[in-house]
Amino acid sequence: MNVLIVEDETAAYESLVEILKDIDPTIQVVGNTESVRQTVAWLQTNTEPDLILMDIHLSDGSSFLIFESIEVEIPIIFTTAYDEYAIEAFKLNSVDYLLKPIKTEELAHALNKFKKWTRNDVVEYLSRLTQLAPTPRYKDKILIPIKDKLLPIDLRDVSYFYTTDKSTQICLKDGQSYPYSKTLEQIFTSLNPAGFYRANKQYIIARDSIKDITIWFDNRLLITLDTDVPERIYISKNKAADFKTWVVSE
Repeated sequence: MNVLIVEDETAAYESLVEILKDIDPTIQVVGNTESVRQTVAWLQTNTEPDLILMDIHLSDGSSFLIFESIEVEIPIIFTTAYDEYAIEAFKLNSVDYLLKPIKTEELAHALNKFKKWTRNDVVEYLSRLTQLAPTPRYKDKILIPIKDKLLPIDLRDVSYFYTTDKSTQICLKDGQSYPYSKTLEQIFTSLNPAGFYRANKQYIIARDSIKDITIWFDNRLLITLDTDVPERIYISKNKAADFKTWVVSE
């Protein structure tokens, strides 16, 4: 069985590879993509795998955007760290839907389910898959709780979102910053991926706040914004090409 893994977190990808080896050493991982754009390009230029393991939240937006770009005729097991989606709908329209961290027994069950599918099962599944690609609607403002009030923030004024182990901050172009209770994963799902990029585990950055890009050693990119940042912003070498395409996209 040939499997494509669509996952933008290195640790999660490596964990899936190890779990697949434990379940069935004959399974071949034929590729790993980290974004909507990478996945579309990979599927357009490579032989179709038998199965896709697909994270819902990717570096440049929801994986559902893939279905809007190309016709996908490959069974999918969806994975996510959050259960904010209708699990029953996913179970109806996918091979399975697994919550992170992925457990070996749960993935083994999903693979066994897939192996039992007949050609008619696959055809019926593909006819339902497009139901999982709703038209995205993005926020243009967010509300920040400040004591007993709610402060509306226009996303055009946001330079970046930054997180540590303890808190998340929304940082504006005028230098102001506010605590925000949501995680970067939760924040990114509501943002237009044309305007914001998940740079790494610490940052979501606004495209129109990028001042310059420095090619760093190991082919990483060092990003300088037009506002001060608490620590340097690096784009990994695996995401560098995708990031450069995003910066100049219309």
